[in-house]
This record gives sequence, structure tokens and C-alpha cells, in this order.
Amino acid sequence: MHGRICILLATPPVVSSAPGSSQAPDPASKGCGAQSGAIHPLMEALAARIRESWQALPELEPLVVPPELEAISGSLDGESLFIHNELHRCRGLRKLHLETARLGAGLQILHCVLFPDPRFDLPVFGADIVAGPTGVSAAIVDLSPVRGELPAGIASALAKRPRSSFAQERELPNWGSIFSPYVRFVRPTTAAEEVAFLDEVSGFLAVLSEAIAANEPQPPSHLATVERWKGQLRYCKQQKQNDKTRRVLEKAFSPEWADRYIEELLFDDPPAL
Repeated sequence: MHGRICILLATPPVVSSAPGSSQAPDPASKGCGAQSGAIHPLMEALAARIRESWQALPELEPLVVPPELEAISGSLDGESLFIHNELHRCRGLRKLHLETARLGAGLQILHCVLFPDPRFDLPVFGADIVAGPTGVSAAIVDLSPVRGELPAGIASALAKRPRSSFAQERELPNWGSIFSPYVRFVRPTTAAEEVAFLDEVSGFLAVLSEAIAANEPQPPSHLATVERWKGQLRYCKQQKQNDKTRRVLEKAFSPEWADRYIEELLFDDPPAL
């Protein structure tokens, strides 16, 4: 949803450099405070909350991440760039992706997308945070439909949730037709608003978790499954229209590497039914 660039929030693995990137060791591997300053508290708290929510999902298991895409180091405009990816899957979700990254001593971004298995009547969960030295500039969370509208039960659960108030609401991008009417896209301006955004994310994750528990898969050949598969293709296509992401990755690495990262990791199409 935005240019995705942030820090390693967990114990960082050995860094693998992308083709054309800097070969310098990741200073974060020596500790989160090395050279790069403190992690923004909202970034750290949201990453922890997302990981915690995953542990309650049924049949959770890790997905193998190619080493060259798991931990990445590069350089952008003379500043060090570090990206870390975590992938899992569970019953009902074909891929759970958490990306954290950092550019230099300032810009931090968290990007999380949970892609449903098309056999299940579930939406796409997405959450992003962009933070810098002056605070959080953007925070977004949504359960995005893949068949035009959200499943009735999920829409009802979201409608019943109390909506936190934020002083600064952000305008959705022109490709934002993929989002639901319940999307929250804001700029938290106080510590209390940052906590409120955390609560919003927790609420969306709770609604999704309950829907996963209540869902039963339909056959791959079922018309609804096929429609959800096509809808997820459209979702990925719309997300790929975000030129900011592609430009940042092309500049830091190469056009070919950026294409692979976007097509195979960020917004990979659902497997053929």
C-alpha cells in the first residue's frame, strides 16, 4: 500500500543480499540499536500483536522463504536498507506475510497481508504502517473482499465494532477500490491514537480469526471458489499498481529483482485451482 521499507523487529537472521545490493553486513544483526536508532514503539507493538494473533490460528505452520528473500540488505540514496520477511500458512489462509524493513536511521515500515485459501469464504487482511523521525505518517488496516462484498457475517461483525476516532483521516489511493467500507486509513497524531490503531488491528484480526474457525472449505471446482480465486487475482493486480513500491525496489536493487519480489512474494497470484 506504500513503499515497503522497515527494520528487523525480531532476532534477525543472517542477512542475504539481493542481486546488485550492498554487501555490507546488516548493523541490525549486532542489536536493534546499532547505528540505526530506536524502533518506533507502534511498529514494535504491532509486529508483536500480529505474531501473537497468528499463534491462535488452526494448523499454523511456517512457509519456506527463499534465503535471498528472507533477509535483504541494500542501499538507497546512500542509506542502508534492510528488509525481513516472515511467511506462514494455516487452515483457511494460503499465506500469512509479515514484512518489516528500515531505511537508514529514519524510515520504518511494516507490511502485513493474510491471503485466504480461495476454497474458504474469507477476505484479505492487510495492515501497513509508515513511520519516521517525526512519527507515524500513515497507518491502514482492512479486511478486503474478494467477491465484491464482504461475507455477511464478517461485514456484520465489523459494523458492530466501535470505531476509534482519529484527528487525521487519510485519503485512499486511486487504486483503492479493493478496500472494504470498514477500512481505517489514518495518521495517528498522539500516543493514545497509536494505541487506538493497535486496537483497531486487533479487532480486525479477531473478526478474521472467528470467521476462519467457522468456515468450511468448498471444492476447488465450486463456482464460489472460482469467483474468490478470480477476486484474489484482481486484488493482487490492483496492489501491483502501486508504483511507489516498484520504484523504491528498482532503485535499491534492480528492475528484474523488483519484479520478482513483487510477483513472487508481496502479491503473488493464488495457485491455480
